[in-house]
Amino acid sequence: MIDILLVDDHPAIMEGTKILLEQDEEMKVFLAHTAEEALEMTKTKAFDVMLFDLHMRNMNGIDLAKRVLSMIPEANILIYTGFEYKNYFNLIIETGISGFVLKTANKQQLITAVRCSLQGEVVLPLSLVKQLRRVTSESGKNMETQAVSNKENEILRQIAKGKSNKEIAITLVMSQRSLEYAVTNLFHKLHVKSRIEAAMKAKSLGLLSDSDFT
Repeated sequence: MIDILLVDDHPAIMEGTKILLEQDEEMKVFLAHTAEEALEMTKTKAFDVMLFDLHMRNMNGIDLAKRVLSMIPEANILIYTGFEYKNYFNLIIETGISGFVLKTANKQQLITAVRCSLQGEVVLPLSLVKQLRRVTSESGKNMETQAVSNKENEILRQIAKGKSNKEIAITLVMSQRSLEYAVTNLFHKLHVKSRIEAAMKAKSLGLLSDSDFT
């Protein structure tokens, strides 16, 4: 039996994914609604594959993967997402995650992704592979995109919404001084001199989309 841990804070998606995977008689899916619940479950049970939602409240899927891998280095983890994921590729590879599965995947794609990860293969959507191929020809632009961390990307999203440094610090649970240092560092990485320039540059690099702006 292949034991799978699915971590997502959307009950309907979890149940639907569980039904799809368990149509393969060799697969058994266990559900965790929060990152904290998932961490507790990994302490008492060994899972063959883990599927983590990328965007969850309190802790995102990448940070959860880092926590699990620090305890279980051999853990086999896939990020399961319906949101923009291309900007997280380098961070995921550095973390040791096995790849991505899109929430739009059908039953066969889901099952195949799980089985491929069990064989030690990296699982990537074709759309991401095509994007990476295109971006590699734009080396300068690619270097800037890679340099922006997950946390910095969240800061950019808040800036795009017009939030002040104080508001962003509260939202991201940071001291205002740390936030100001991070913003200054972002300016250097993106080669800009203002918050508006930073947001527009991030949009041109594909780090932000129109929906991120208010």
